[in-house]
Amino acid sequence: MDHFGILSILPPLLTIVLAIVTKDVIVSLFLGILSGALIVAGGNPFTAMLGLSDLIADTLADGWNIRIMLFTIFLGLLVGQLARTGAAYALGDWASKRIKSKLGALLFTWIFGLLIFFDDYFNSLTIGTCMRPLCDAKKVSRAKLAYILDSTAAPMAILAPVSTWVVYVMGTYKDMPEFQSLGMGELPFFVRTIPFNLYAIFALIMVAFISFTKLEFGPMARSEARAEKGLGLYDEKRYGVVVSQVESKAETNKAKPFDFLIPIVFLIAVALFFFPMTTWLGMVGSEDGQVATLGEAMRSMSVGEAFNNTDSSAALTYAAVFANVFAFIYFWIRRLFTIRAGGESLLDGFRAMVPAVSILTLAWALGSIIKSSPADGGVGLASYVSELVVGGGFPLWLLPVVVYLIACVISFASGTSWGTMGIMIPIAMPVAIALAQKAGLSPQATINAAALTVGVSMGGAVFGDHCSPISDTTVLSSTGAAVPHLEHVATQLPYAMATAGAVLVGTLAAALTWSPIVGLLVTAAAFVGIIFVANRLFGAKHYKLD
Repeated sequence: MDHFGILSILPPLLTIVLAIVTKDVIVSLFLGILSGALIVAGGNPFTAMLGLSDLIADTLADGWNIRIMLFTIFLGLLVGQLARTGAAYALGDWASKRIKSKLGALLFTWIFGLLIFFDDYFNSLTIGTCMRPLCDAKKVSRAKLAYILDSTAAPMAILAPVSTWVVYVMGTYKDMPEFQSLGMGELPFFVRTIPFNLYAIFALIMVAFISFTKLEFGPMARSEARAEKGLGLYDEKRYGVVVSQVESKAETNKAKPFDFLIPIVFLIAVALFFFPMTTWLGMVGSEDGQVATLGEAMRSMSVGEAFNNTDSSAALTYAAVFANVFAFIYFWIRRLFTIRAGGESLLDGFRAMVPAVSILTLAWALGSIIKSSPADGGVGLASYVSELVVGGGFPLWLLPVVVYLIACVISFASGTSWGTMGIMIPIAMPVAIALAQKAGLSPQATINAAALTVGVSMGGAVFGDHCSPISDTTVLSSTGAAVPHLEHVATQLPYAMATAGAVLVGTLAAALTWSPIVGLLVTAAAFVGIIFVANRLFGAKHYKLD
C-alpha cells in the first residue's frame, strides 16, 4: 500500500483550516501531525502518540534540519547583537535619508533578494534583517516585506543555474533512460527548462509590477493601507503574535551604518567561502582513499562543481558561527556594548527565535508524515494524488497542465518543494518523453515537451514553497520580516494564486505549441489582466481599516 486514499488529505487540510480559524500555527501544526499519526496507527491513540514523538525526534535527528535550525538560531543571535548596538537602526536612518520614496525601498529590497540567489534560507533571514529598518521608515508593511523576501527566495534559487537547488533537480532525472535518449547533458537540459518555469519567473516579476503600479489587492491592500495611514506595520489583533521580534536595547548611540554592514558582509563572504570549502573538506579522508589532503581535493574538483555539490546547511551554519564570533569581538572593540551587554544580546536573539524554530520543527514533521509512504510511517499523500491524476491516461498536450496542478497541490499541502520535485519529475518526465516520441514529435519538440513538463513540475513545487503556511521558507520570511506568520500567509496567498492562475493559462498555451516564447507571452497577458481585475474588485477600498 502506497497511501491511505482520501484520508491522506486530512493532515494538511486540518492544519490549514485550524491555522485560519484559531490563528495559532503551533497548535494547528501539532494537531495536523497527530491526525496523520492516528491514520497511520489505525486510530489507536496510544500508538499514535508514540509515533508522533518518534516522528518529531527523527525530524530533529536529521542532519539537514538541525543545521538549518542552528543557522536560524545563530542568525537570531547576530540580530540580537545588531539590535543591542543600535547598528541596524543606524543603517535604517542612513538609508531613509538617501532612499526618498517607498518605491525605492521596495525595489532596493527586491534587487537585494535577486542578488542572494544561492540559498533561499539565507535570503529570507538576512535580507529581512537588513531591510526591515528602511522599510519601516518608509511605511512599508511588514507583510509586504515578508512577501518580497518569500518571492525572491525559492523562485530565485530555482532559476539560478548555480545553486544547490539545480544540483538536486538534475539528480532527479540524470540517470533516467528516457532522459538519456534525448542526447544532451544534465545542465544544458536544465537551462532549457528555465523559460518554462513560468511560476518562478512571474513570482519575481510580480514584486516589481506591484511596486511600480501600486495595484494592491486582497488582505495585502489592507495591510499596506494601514501602514501608510500610521495604524501599524503589522496587525497582531487580527493575525496573532509576531513570530520573532528582537527589541532595541541599544547601549549607546555611537553606532554607524557601517557597523551593521561589516558583520553582514562578513557573514555573506564567509558563507560564499564555505559553500565550496564544505565540499572539499568532505572529500578529505573519503573511503576510496584517493583524496588525502585538502589541497588534493581542491585540485580534483573545480570551484563551480564544489559549489554545486555542497551541503548548504553545513556551509550556512559554519558561516553563522564565524559571523557571530566576529561580530561580538568587533562590537566590543568598537565599544558598542560591554561583555555583559553582549551576552544579554545573545539571549535576546535566542529568545526571539524560539517560536520560529518551534514552527520549523513541527512543519518538517508534518511534511514528513505527509510525503512518506505507509511503510515509512506516513500517509502517502503525494503518491495518492499522483496515482489519481497522472495515471489517468491524459493526452500529451494536457499532461503539463495536470502535472503543474498536481505539483501545486502537493507542495502547498506538504510545504516542501524538494519533496514535490523528487516525486513529480521522475513520474512525469518519462511519461512526457514517451508520449512525445509516440506522437512522432521532432527531437527538438520532444526536448521542449520534456523541458516544459520538468519546468512546470518545478514551478508547481515552488508555488507551495512560496506560499504554504507550513513551508519552511514561508516561516523564515515571517521571521526575517518580524510579522505575524498568519498575516504573511493571508496577504501573500492571493498574490501567489493570481500568479499561479496566469501561469496555468500560459502552461496550456505552451503545451499546445511547445514554444517557451508563446508560454511567456500568454502568461504575461493573463498576468496583467488578472492583477488589474483583482485590484478593481478587491482593492484597499473594500477593506475596513482598524
